This record gives sequence, C-alpha cells and structure tokens, in this order.
Amino acid sequence: MGFLFKYYNGPAHHWFNDYGAAVFYEIFWCLFAFWFFRSRAAVVQIPIWVFVITCILEFLQLWHPPLLEQIRATLIGKLLLGTTFVWWDFPHYVLGCILGWLWLRQLQRIGYAQKSQG
Repeated sequence: MGFLFKYYNGPAHHWFNDYGAAVFYEIFWCLFAFWFFRSRAAVVQIPIWVFVITCILEFLQLWHPPLLEQIRATLIGKLLLGTTFVWWDFPHYVLGCILGWLWLRQLQRIGYAQKSQG
C-alpha cells in the first residue's frame, strides 16, 4: 500500500504521496518485525523500535555524505532512506506505529485464540 500511495494520482494525492505512504511504511515494518518476534513483549516493543529507527532515518536526511547520496540515488535507497527531512513526517510515523501496534495486538490475540482451541 505504501508503494501505491507513493505513486497515487487521484484526489488528495499530495497527502497520500508524502504522508499516507509514511503511515503504511511504519505499519509494514511493524508487521515485518512481528514475523520474526511474536512474543507479547514484542507487540509493544516493535512499534517503539520502528518509530525510533524511522526517526533516526528521518534525521539522517539532514546529512549528505557521498555514501548516503549514492544510496539515495537508487530507487530502493530513496524509498528506504528518504531524500528530504520534513518535520510533518513525525506525526504520521506516530500514527503508523499506533495502527501497527493495534494490528499486532489483533494478530497476537488471533494466535492465542487458535492455540487455545487446538
């Protein structure tokens, strides 16, 4: 969804391209990490770590050493590291991590419900 929002051209496309994609970026990383870490504690820790790492990446956008610029010149580097620091990204990271946390809680509950029935 995040990739689709990056290239969406319909109504409110500026918000979807710049900020809606950030919300789904956070959710994606929460779900990806949950694939590997499924404990009850991980459900709380994953969104926190995703937020912290994403904020670090956002601040790294203020730094332009040649190596980072080479990485950012590629599509995957641009999508993963970003290119421009924007303060307005932070509230969207929070929203994405909250939604990711809610999703992880549901997945955790479903997992425990299936274990107790089996």
